[in-house]
Amino acid sequence: MNLILFLLRSQWKMVSIAIITGFLSGASSASLIALVSSATTRNSGVPITLLAWLFMGLAIISLVTSIISQVVLIRLSQQAVLQLRMRLSQQILSSELSHLEAMGNPRLLANLTEDVKTIAVAVYAIPFLCIDATMVLGCLIYITWLSWLVILIVIGIAIVAISSCEWITNQGRKNLAMAREDEDILFKHFRTITEGVKELKLHYQRRQSFLTQQLQTTANKYKHHYTRGLTFFATTNTWGRFIFFFAIGFVLFALPNFININQLTLYSYILTFTYLMMPMDNIISKIPQLSQAGIALAKIESLGLSLASRAEVNTVPHQIEASWQSLELKGVTHTYHTGEEDSSFTLGAIDLNIYPQELIFIVGGNGSGKSSLAKLITGLYVPESGNIYFDGELINDENREWYRQHFSVIFADFYLFDELLGLEKNYSEQQVQDYLKLLQIQDKVTIKDGVISTTSLSQGQRKRLALLTAYLEDRAIYLFDEWAADQDPNFKDIFYNELLPKLRDKGKTVLVITHDDRYFHIADRIIKLDYGKIELEAKGH
Repeated sequence: MNLILFLLRSQWKMVSIAIITGFLSGASSASLIALVSSATTRNSGVPITLLAWLFMGLAIISLVTSIISQVVLIRLSQQAVLQLRMRLSQQILSSELSHLEAMGNPRLLANLTEDVKTIAVAVYAIPFLCIDATMVLGCLIYITWLSWLVILIVIGIAIVAISSCEWITNQGRKNLAMAREDEDILFKHFRTITEGVKELKLHYQRRQSFLTQQLQTTANKYKHHYTRGLTFFATTNTWGRFIFFFAIGFVLFALPNFININQLTLYSYILTFTYLMMPMDNIISKIPQLSQAGIALAKIESLGLSLASRAEVNTVPHQIEASWQSLELKGVTHTYHTGEEDSSFTLGAIDLNIYPQELIFIVGGNGSGKSSLAKLITGLYVPESGNIYFDGELINDENREWYRQHFSVIFADFYLFDELLGLEKNYSEQQVQDYLKLLQIQDKVTIKDGVISTTSLSQGQRKRLALLTAYLEDRAIYLFDEWAADQDPNFKDIFYNELLPKLRDKGKTVLVITHDDRYFHIADRIIKLDYGKIELEAKGH
């Protein structure tokens, strides 16, 4: 039902067409069994030629409506999945960065990949379920037409079967839900493999501990819960078949002892019950698939609600200021919660003024809050207290998007795009070539029509490509987080002694997070952080 509601929210007209045609196909298929029974027993009084034409007509209707239902729902399901992926992606990009960091990448990736795929597979099964369910309903109607007493017996058996299967099915759902929780942790471990492979290769004991204590433990839990869940559903399937065979045996061997049934009617019962086995088996076999899809949809909706609770106001930034006078942080604080229970780190309160055409170094020990301060300055973190003013204008939810557009930033954990996205009108081919030469990577990389030929470079060269993108953005304020850490000594000198002063001389304000104390004399100002506080603010040179 949740899946159908999910599709109805997407395009209810197309869903209705798919379901109605599915029901028509199922009804036609169920009618065929009644027609076959009549033609075999010759108890309808209808000419055999007319029955043949009816058979052909019902078969064609069943075939055509089944194809229509499947094609419509396949297209609709893929459209719904596309909308789901886009909505999730937009929600992630619209949520506060601190909230995303707290949730962690593994959960986000599991929702975007595994959960969406699970829903897509289950949605594809809906037209077949509609067909099977209608076939079952049609056969039950035919049995009712044959005898009210028999249908009462069938309903009684069905009530017993459903009641006995309910507990087993619930246990299966619970175990699949626990397996889905284990999957989030598995994604975290898989990320460890891909991102920490060098460290794991270099340390045998660490690798063995990771494999046995973390990965294998979680994988075993996932296998245990998933196996138990499917086992419960398999038990339900087998028990359902047993009940079905019991019903056939009861009608065939026991019922004639209680009521008078002629052989032709009894034959119709047996034929109908036998025909019912396939659609009933199909319905029961798809219960695990539907349960997994329900769990996946609940996880996605939970993620969506969580993201929506911390969503930023969606605004289109107006004209970016070509010149500005001041950037002020007044009493700004931000609390970072660590993985340990009741453990947190608070940055601030920070009071800081930044002016145009300044070269400012932000220094301090590891964990002193430098990167958090960078995210506060650039508007990626929302201050928990205090305010940020840009040219005297208070930065709030309504103008934070506009405020961020004044910054070009290369973080220590930067991401390098393989295309110059969003910069189509900001540069000429000659500018790109000049910057490639300036950054000494013209022999490593070419850029044609905005596409970077390769990003498979050393970390230092990748950072130079990121710097090229920042140059092309041509924004008012630049921030570099440990940019020179991966550069060779020669280019590190070029960065500090030539590139940074040139940016400042072009009217840019440049903030540099660094440990390179031999270059501190280049800065106009040095801001030193210690345990989240500004310990020292001094003139450079």
